[in-house]
Amino acid sequence: MPTLLAPDDTFALWAFLAVGGALAIFLEQRYRWAAAVTGVLLALFWGMLGVNLRIVPAESPVWDAVWSHLVPLAIALLLFDADLRRIWRESGRMFWIFNISALGTCLGTVLAVLLVGGAIPEVGAAAALMTGTYIGGTVNLVALSAALAPSKELVGGLLVADNVTMAAAFGLLVALPGLAFVKKRFAHPFEDAVDAMDATGPGADEAGTAAASGKRTRAAAFWRPKEISLADLATALAVALGAVAVSVAIADAVRGIPGVPELVRLTLGQKYLVLPLVMAGLATAFHARFAAIRGAHELGTLVMYLFFVVVGVPASAAALVERGPALFLFTSVIAAVNVAVTLGAARLFRFSIEEAVVAANATLGGPTTAAGMAVAKGWDGLVLPAILVGVWGYAIGNWVGLILGRLATQL
Repeated sequence: MPTLLAPDDTFALWAFLAVGGALAIFLEQRYRWAAAVTGVLLALFWGMLGVNLRIVPAESPVWDAVWSHLVPLAIALLLFDADLRRIWRESGRMFWIFNISALGTCLGTVLAVLLVGGAIPEVGAAAALMTGTYIGGTVNLVALSAALAPSKELVGGLLVADNVTMAAAFGLLVALPGLAFVKKRFAHPFEDAVDAMDATGPGADEAGTAAASGKRTRAAAFWRPKEISLADLATALAVALGAVAVSVAIADAVRGIPGVPELVRLTLGQKYLVLPLVMAGLATAFHARFAAIRGAHELGTLVMYLFFVVVGVPASAAALVERGPALFLFTSVIAAVNVAVTLGAARLFRFSIEEAVVAANATLGGPTTAAGMAVAKGWDGLVLPAILVGVWGYAIGNWVGLILGRLATQL
């Protein structure tokens, strides 16, 4: 059936993507209900609305360009902070509890495959995508979906299930530090500091203002305005494109080596696995220069929102309804085991409850949601560690996801 915009209406389709991304970002940062729904789902629903109202076609070279060109660019831009020395040096105790949370994700994936795997046709891809997502973030789901090429319906269904699961998990994580039962069993120094600051009167310092703004929406608090120059944007774009080009060249060269071992071909022959190594190497070797470049995270996130719209375009509402319960149970089991393992380890190794919930948040949602939670709660000392360990999750999520995906096919 014909659509209002034809597959070759290039600029009109790019405008459709840009409007959907901008609208999702605006609503998420402006309204609490939209923040609860999340900008990811708003962007995905925009794509679904466009195709079901016959505004845009289900297939177009524009959608293909987002998958093939913009996705690796977004990954590179979001890894500008992947300075491994800084992550090791400044993340402190958070680094260890974060990796325990990542282990919880792996255990949860194995359990989810055993419990629900039979109801998911592409269970290996689903395990890989959700392991990567619940160690790093949605950027890892994007990268692994592009690398493994599962059905668009599976990717769209997992995005919906993931966001519903995360909304429930985040609500639990936010509530835990305030429960008397939890306070009796965990140290809570950051909550004590906030209580002491509140006792001195409202508006005591800038952190209190940031936390208050976070109560409107955490997204608005995290994405507060900052000074970004034209040179910053130009440099970020040039470095990211250069890193993608190098990663593609390395992956192509590895695949072209005669007799290369299968494991090497499946890892170093994948640009989405080489790219985190390249960016981490650059960010670590030129840490001072990379730290001075602003705007890379903003650009990368904007590109991700365009991708979320594209994911929604071919998503079948009937397929989402049919597979939804199984996918929701699948993601819920992974998240539940993650949180349980994190809390158990925090209790055993004497981590504070604030460190535990921020670490679990960083694995399930990535650095943006974890830092936003720390800002909103007024836990200033955990904001930077949350960002650093979240970026570490970006760097390792694809690799761990690939391993768990292959394991899932054997279970």
